[in-house]
Amino acid sequence: QVQLVESGGGSVQPGGSLRLSCSASGYTIRPACMTWLRQCPGKEREGVATIESSGTTTYADSVKGRFTISQDNANYTLYLQMNSLKPEDTAVYYCAADSVFCPTPSFAGNYDYNYRGQGTQVTVSS
Repeated sequence: QVQLVESGGGSVQPGGSLRLSCSASGYTIRPACMTWLRQCPGKEREGVATIESSGTTTYADSVKGRFTISQDNANYTLYLQMNSLKPEDTAVYYCAADSVFCPTPSFAGNYDYNYRGQGTQVTVSS
């Protein structure tokens, strides 16, 4: 059974950086898509960044130029490097994976992924 476990969340001041990790286990084949989602307080879940099995990456406009998604091809560990963090980035961040489909961040928030982790809290505050 596939399991996704996020880590690396925490509290940081505006302008700071964090690196999130999502360890993956149980895969028998490479997933078609891995994604970072987030849910900000009082808001719906939204897509942050996706990476396809080809290596193609896509970002939400709100994080473009500040966040970088990457993946370890050996063990499928997923990363999200977050720089120049803003208070509006405060959210619970989740990683998710799908065997077939890779919705862009605009549609990722409402998509029913095959697998999703439990989330890690990121708080950006002075």
